[in-house]
Amino acid sequence: MSCPSSLEHPITIDGVTYRHISLAAMAASYPDLRRLPQVLKILAENTLRRAPEEIGVYLDWMTNGGHSQREIQFWPTRVLTHDSTCVPAFVDFAAMRDAAAQAGLDPLVIRPSIPVDVVIDHSVTVDRAGTPDSLLFNMEKELARNRERYELIRWAGDNLGNVTVTPPGYGIAHQVNIERLATVVRVEQAADGGPSWLTPDTLVGSDSHTPMVSGLSVLAWGVGGVDMQMAALGKPLPMRLPSVVGVRLDGRMTAGVTAADLAYTLVDVLRHHDVVDQILEFFGPGVASLSLTDRATVANMSPEYGSTTSYFPVDDGTIDYLRLTGRTSTQLGIVEAYAKAQGLWSAPQVELAYTRVIDVDLYMIATTLAGPRNPAERVALGAVPDSVSVAIARLRQGDVAAAPKDGDLPGDGAILIAAITSCTTTANPRLMAGAGLVARKARQRGLSVPWWVKTSLSPGSRPTASYLASSGVQVDLDALGFHVTGFGCMTCIGNSGDLDERVNTSLASQGLLGSAVLSGNRNFEGRIHPHVKMAYLASPGLVVAYALAGTLQRNLETEPLGIGHDGVPVFLADIWPTQQEIDAILAPVYGPYLFARADDDNREGHSLWDTVANGTSAMHFPWSPSSTYLRRPPYLDGMTMATPSATNIMGARALLVLGDRVSTDHISPAGTIAEAGTAGEYLRAQKVKKVDFNQFSTRRGNHEVMLRGAFSNTGLENDLLAGDACEGGYTRVQPDGQLLRIYDAAMHYRDRQVPLVIVAGKEYGTGSSRDWAAKATALLGVKAVIAESFERIHRSNLISMGVLPLTFSASHSRHDLALDGTEHLDILGLDDELAPGSEVTLRVIAADGATRTFPLIVKVDTQAALESVRHGGVLLQTLRELHAATRAAQ
Repeated sequence: MSCPSSLEHPITIDGVTYRHISLAAMAASYPDLRRLPQVLKILAENTLRRAPEEIGVYLDWMTNGGHSQREIQFWPTRVLTHDSTCVPAFVDFAAMRDAAAQAGLDPLVIRPSIPVDVVIDHSVTVDRAGTPDSLLFNMEKELARNRERYELIRWAGDNLGNVTVTPPGYGIAHQVNIERLATVVRVEQAADGGPSWLTPDTLVGSDSHTPMVSGLSVLAWGVGGVDMQMAALGKPLPMRLPSVVGVRLDGRMTAGVTAADLAYTLVDVLRHHDVVDQILEFFGPGVASLSLTDRATVANMSPEYGSTTSYFPVDDGTIDYLRLTGRTSTQLGIVEAYAKAQGLWSAPQVELAYTRVIDVDLYMIATTLAGPRNPAERVALGAVPDSVSVAIARLRQGDVAAAPKDGDLPGDGAILIAAITSCTTTANPRLMAGAGLVARKARQRGLSVPWWVKTSLSPGSRPTASYLASSGVQVDLDALGFHVTGFGCMTCIGNSGDLDERVNTSLASQGLLGSAVLSGNRNFEGRIHPHVKMAYLASPGLVVAYALAGTLQRNLETEPLGIGHDGVPVFLADIWPTQQEIDAILAPVYGPYLFARADDDNREGHSLWDTVANGTSAMHFPWSPSSTYLRRPPYLDGMTMATPSATNIMGARALLVLGDRVSTDHISPAGTIAEAGTAGEYLRAQKVKKVDFNQFSTRRGNHEVMLRGAFSNTGLENDLLAGDACEGGYTRVQPDGQLLRIYDAAMHYRDRQVPLVIVAGKEYGTGSSRDWAAKATALLGVKAVIAESFERIHRSNLISMGVLPLTFSASHSRHDLALDGTEHLDILGLDDELAPGSEVTLRVIAADGATRTFPLIVKVDTQAALESVRHGGVLLQTLRELHAATRAAQ
């Protein structure tokens, strides 16, 4: 650790002396920096520790009204990942070790240099629900399905170094992060043997909802899986100093309105304010009215409204939550003293310099859902039936004739899945206890859940399950079928399991348009279940209420949920709990002891995890040629150690022309693998039975599966197929126009050495920070993606895989190209002098030889990122840099 000695200051806390980089001392030399937003003070501390010469960037930011085009390097102090994203990362690490050895390098140079926290949460599926044995059955099924993948994780935990694994059955990564892993301020041992250093707890995570911990005053955001790997290896993440938007909260929410309503409303509001690629910092008198877990619920939704992260500064609420979750008194003292010494403690009287300010009146927040296919589709409670009718008309292409009722199944809009799921809400005790009280009051009135609704509860952490049980409301949830089904993301990421066979029959024979209601953060088409066409996000209490109603076609503001045992209609208002009722059941059962005993509560998880083998080689992972889960990836095959020169893209074809808001779920699905799809055919050829297909999210260690699944989402609309009666996953191969599935088309072009381009509309790559959405794009042979705008994480992923992101100039859009697929495309100006944000030329050559040109903007923020594209991705770049460093040292 090196920095100007004048900024190294001692700080004594409870009689112990530590060292820290003093932001107060920096501000003495640069007074304007006192008004930096809190997030930039944290970044400035990071800069002063590692690259003090870059401090002028922050002065430039202040001078230019909260904007900067200059670059900084960011060194996070740790990395967070889960089993769905760590497996491809560890596959890459293992492949890099093999490639390093082949290049004559020491394979052990490929190892994390900062802590990597792995939480296994993405693989458990709702195979069984509504029964007392659901939890154990699903946990055992998870281990049986995923043993090969877990062996890789154990190998990494035991052999890579700096990797800590939280086993299955413990909870969801982001909830575990705020309850257990986050420190807010870290204590780092000094290399010189002197007093320890205090530094802000900062991290990047390979999941887009990593910003949840920013609600706990930890600066964090999601990155692509490859960026996460580079951060773990100790490489700084280059970034342009971001704009910081202040969100001023005023007032307080009215009785009965929840943090989930606030979060879903903010997604819509902030999307309209265009906060993509910007950091949000919440301030104002309304912040104090939000509990820490309310703040975490809001911060969790950052990727849904497009911001890099959503930060809440340290205050008494931060300290109270740390105390409540069992952090030591020493840690509490360190956090408070450090935050106040550094000017990081919330100070409402200080006017900070934000790029701009957005005002939100909490009093105006009302009960809200989001759907039916996007988190930004805000719907008021009373407007849900109309929203469903519009969705049905769209899905039936204008024919509003409902599917005929099948027995007592209610027809279109029937709720087939009702899931209390996702760390967005399950980390919030008031939301969870409130759902339990809704269940209790409904049970007392004699209401029950109809047979066609698959109910499930995945609490998000062991302490959550403990207070639900201790308070007695779990008994009421059980009575309605909301038994605990597992401790993981489950329905929120599409691991919703099979539906009742009678429901499946109706879906197939009657064309039923069913729906899901979940307390999650994502509801993209095809994500929750491939046969459930509509999905609405709602608070846990509303999930219970809609499960009782059994349909979305009922207005819960004015119509009853059902008829009670006394023959009297029961309305939502009759069973909705007050805040006082919620607090009364939580007070005796929610405290530090819950978090202290969490390991004991997960005895089944530890026992099952201990049966997983940990690999046999400390240096190299033992690949199995027969594995259908883990295959050495081809990114590094045939690589040379010479740095390639930049070249134009010539003679390309458009693989796809897509519309707005194409999500990473559209690009690389996470859910069910269809037997009739290209990936399913591959698995059947490998003698894998349909029952053992598992999910795409669990096959990310096998590029053969992931490539065949790319762009196969049935909701994908390819403009090159205009007039064709086929769903997503197809394109036409030129010049003969043959209709092929995307994978087959890409392989056809690859064999002819034809480069590919994808063209898209606004907000390309929304959704999860899914590195396979970029890996598959690159491996299919796509050299560039031209879009009207990109979501931040996916754009970064493309760069990390060597795919060039380009945007149209302000005067053009994808419609101006008017592509039908028969054109050749050249991208000119890609020489070694190419700079971030520079203009290049797209030349469109029609089949008759007519030529048109369009200006494009290189959507890359830093020179370092452009270097990654030139290398063909950061994995190749890293090995070349290690090779060059080794030769220089010889």
